[in-house]
Amino acid sequence: MKNNLLILLSIFCLAFGFSQETPNSYSLNEAINFALEHSYAALNADRDILDAQKQKWETIAGGLPQINGAISYQNQIKQVQSLIPAEFFGGEEGTYTAVIFSPQHTMNPSVTLSQQIFDGSYIVGVQAAKTFLKYSENNTEKTKLDIKKSVVEAYGNVLLAQESTQIVEKNIANIEKNLFETKEMFENGLAEEESYEQLQITLASLENQYNNVIRLKEITLQMLNITLGIPTDSPTVLTDSLEDLAASQTNLALTKTDFNINNNIDYKLALNLNEQRALELKLQKSKALPTLNAYVNYGANSYNENFSYFGSEADWYDYSIIGVDLNIPIFSSLKRSASTQRAKIAVEKAKTQLTEAEQQIHLQLKKAKSDYILAIEQFTNNKNNLKLAERIENKNQIKYNEGIASSFELRQAQTQLYDAQNTYLQSMVNLINTKTELETVLNN
Repeated sequence: MKNNLLILLSIFCLAFGFSQETPNSYSLNEAINFALEHSYAALNADRDILDAQKQKWETIAGGLPQINGAISYQNQIKQVQSLIPAEFFGGEEGTYTAVIFSPQHTMNPSVTLSQQIFDGSYIVGVQAAKTFLKYSENNTEKTKLDIKKSVVEAYGNVLLAQESTQIVEKNIANIEKNLFETKEMFENGLAEEESYEQLQITLASLENQYNNVIRLKEITLQMLNITLGIPTDSPTVLTDSLEDLAASQTNLALTKTDFNINNNIDYKLALNLNEQRALELKLQKSKALPTLNAYVNYGANSYNENFSYFGSEADWYDYSIIGVDLNIPIFSSLKRSASTQRAKIAVEKAKTQLTEAEQQIHLQLKKAKSDYILAIEQFTNNKNNLKLAERIENKNQIKYNEGIASSFELRQAQTQLYDAQNTYLQSMVNLINTKTELETVLNN
């Protein structure tokens, strides 16, 4: 029985350890969808909407009936004494006697129902709460668009680092092969020492590059994990390849998409600002209106020489009050007028900012389209250039092995190939990012 328990415990520990190391696999779309639900920014954006909803109800509830209770208790440790003429008690005329008029213990419980009947600022406050909720929803939308852009960029950077690692490893293997062959030829007097040294320089440069991309590979993966909202040390596997993603992002029809500025999130936020400033103007104007509130109060008083309020001997004296409070603003030395004028200025500024935002968004759209078209063109050109650089390097490799080309010419062809490889990889990442930027502006 003891052995069986040990076996079960071992299996459980192994299964738990395996589950801890199971990597998370994501395509780009899966990573975006995951981040939109679980990233730190997405979680707080959802909380902002919830907070705005609670704030809206908080504002509305301020104009609904309010019931408050209060209990007042006093213990006159040293009771107040008053002087009255002694002749009232049969004493000598012209003298005074100290008497106590109130008992030592006093208790006064009460309940008050109050209701706001009219307050202009309350009406504006309710409208402002609804506008703030709309702003929070739009801000959440912008946050999620930013999350998408961040995930696309981080995902692309990880793929870039992974592809760079593989390419540099391949280049190092080729150079090491050349270096070995050249060393053999040099030792046999069939090659110059300079050829061997040129290859050593190239190898050292590639090794430095390799060490750098290895570090970048780890850092970019950790940055992606943070963007997704998972621990930085989580094992994450990307299922999309950089080349497949770049090919799928080539869609010039996107540049012909109809643009509705009302869908642009920056325009929505600019409209929110205008609504907010208009409500602030209404609020300042409402301060010149009267306010009317009503209330009903019920309470009781009890007085005792001893603390005995809960027995049958306690005497309670009920009272009740109903009333209204009317507050009429009359003169504020032009303070309200100045506040209203400032609010009007803020409204005009918001209108100007809306016009500016509209112009900037149209310009941003043009730039996003231009950048996307350029990225497609660069991707296509760099892909062709890479093929040419590979052929040139291969020809020089053959010529070098046959003794026709010098080591300098070979190194020049190799350097050109490495530059073409890096440029091609970067053009793929740039294509993916510029497409996401255009989609963000369109937001269709």
